Amino acid sequence: MDTAAAINERDPFISTKGKQKTSLKCDADSIAGCVSQRACVYCGARVVLNPITDALHLVHGPIGCASYTWDIRGSLSSGSDLYRNSFSTDLKEHDVIFGGEPKLQRAIDELVEKYQPKVFFIYSTCIVGVIGDDLEAVCRQSAAKHGIEVIPVQSSGFIGNKAAGYRAACDALLRIITPQKPLPRKKLSLNYLGDFNLAGEAWIIRGYLEEIGIEVNAVFTGDSNYETLKKATMASLNVMQCAGSMTYLANKMQEKFDIPYLRISFLGMEDTADSLRRIAHFFGDAAIIERAEQLIAREQQAVQPVLDTYKGQFNGKKAAVYVGGGFKAISLIKQFREIGIDVVMVGTQTGQQDEYDTIHELADDGTVILDDANPSELERFMTQQGANLLVGGVKERPLAYKLGIAFVDHNHDRKHPLSGFVGAVNFAKEVHSTLCSPVWEYMYDFGGDLHGSDSQA
Repeated sequence: MDTAAAINERDPFISTKGKQKTSLKCDADSIAGCVSQRACVYCGARVVLNPITDALHLVHGPIGCASYTWDIRGSLSSGSDLYRNSFSTDLKEHDVIFGGEPKLQRAIDELVEKYQPKVFFIYSTCIVGVIGDDLEAVCRQSAAKHGIEVIPVQSSGFIGNKAAGYRAACDALLRIITPQKPLPRKKLSLNYLGDFNLAGEAWIIRGYLEEIGIEVNAVFTGDSNYETLKKATMASLNVMQCAGSMTYLANKMQEKFDIPYLRISFLGMEDTADSLRRIAHFFGDAAIIERAEQLIAREQQAVQPVLDTYKGQFNGKKAAVYVGGGFKAISLIKQFREIGIDVVMVGTQTGQQDEYDTIHELADDGTVILDDANPSELERFMTQQGANLLVGGVKERPLAYKLGIAFVDHNHDRKHPLSGFVGAVNFAKEVHSTLCSPVWEYMYDFGGDLHGSDSQA
């Protein structure tokens, strides 16, 4: 099969398992001329910080950037809903020419007076990076004036890609969690990094951990708030779900506060069980280890028959995976195997080399693996590989439907949880509902005929 890229510079970012090329270039800038599926720096920062429930978010830039707000995310809150609002300085031509700092200062004053937030994030955008507004100075003056933390987020879109936005957000979080003096360490407690409580997923995992005797000290950042984040350094362990967004923070917390971390995943039966075991064994408490095994056995006994029912209906089906981070792609390969579906194409927007090495080990021979793909590549390889289903995000959905391929949404705007044992069932149900829908019997193939029918249009 031909996997040569349409643009020659893309060749190192594409490989096929079993062919001569085993390494994959990644973690690099997108190639000029390719319509990358990646998001911008501001988007990456907003993904991480937006779920802090009592924070106020102000986008310093044109109004268009503020469209990326709460309503396209499924992050839930058990407390404040201030995070559901989004505000913009709405920079105009006059502000671009003469500077936007006065407008920013007025906006901060007005919002603090109206909402009295605990913490205030100010996001820079492309135009702010161009005109050179000094966010640090404005935030420092505003913090002194109002007696709250006003934190600049250096997220001008042109300075990198979504991964740079993750780091900008983590730098902002470090300003919050760094204590003035060391805080006491809680023995059986952990911070859960890289979960944004989409459809209540952080609550599901918190329930598992509390059942086996481990306290969740803070979540970064699903259903979190200013006070819980301030106590983050009291945890004895960090566990990290989304490595792409949180590796930088986990490394910094280990370096500065001596808190070790584990990479885990609560996506799919296999990874959920493995993660609970690894966490339990880290603390080395026999009672916790026993309770973890009891929880795993109970949940697997309840869930496995349901998965087996769906598995029998997926014979011969093939899936393509294109998601944001490598951790999710790895878990999805395993999760598809649990329900009897082969993954024939897998890629990510921001995967790291060690993640691609793991993907290469897990994938079957002939699987196409690609980093930072563009729509034409996704279309080409899904078609060549005979994929029946694509798992992706909001940008990939129209492409799948135009190709007549089933689609499963693994993005931030979904309304049902996909983490934990209950998430494994929800995932199988969603795969079944889209893959086995009768609508595919009435789709036109590329020759103009209807799939599964001799009828005329």
